[in-house]
Amino acid sequence: MHRLFVAIALPQPVARALAALQAGVRGARWLPEENFHLTLAFIGEVDRHGLQEAASALAGVAAPAFDLRLSGCGYFGDRKPRAIWAGAAPSAALSHLQSKVDVALRRAGLIDDKRKFTPHVTLAYLHGVPKDEAALYCAANGLFAAGPFPVDEFHLFESHLGSEAAHYEIAASYSLSAT
Repeated sequence: MHRLFVAIALPQPVARALAALQAGVRGARWLPEENFHLTLAFIGEVDRHGLQEAASALAGVAAPAFDLRLSGCGYFGDRKPRAIWAGAAPSAALSHLQSKVDVALRRAGLIDDKRKFTPHVTLAYLHGVPKDEAALYCAANGLFAAGPFPVDEFHLFESHLGSEAAHYEIAASYSLSAT
């Protein structure tokens, strides 16, 4: 089985800036720098046939390259925080790309997720962290910004779960058109 997601990889300087934020929350499982990415779609578990279908569906996605900036901080899990993230500044081009990826994967029957797209880079998974502590961390890091950086491709990633952190491997890459 293959555990798949579609994402934008981050350039090294941006990943380093994000890694510098990773401190100050007890009970946080900080992600390794090499795992930072901005997810466009989560596919989940598929067989070899599903992997090929995903790769071929994504090959049909056409969207222009763009510049992206990361901005701000937040957390998922209203009453029980489960993840801390850095956000992406509003971007029509990012929304356009995500929408194209979403449509391609839905047409291929690979996703049916109903959640609203919230562009973010996960920094940590939380276990038993009080809401006040997550909110305090995000308030302290709310002015975080990195970039802009060029986004000229996106990737189909395969996630290999391990005892520590997951290991992500690029299964296929897709270029965005020059504007």
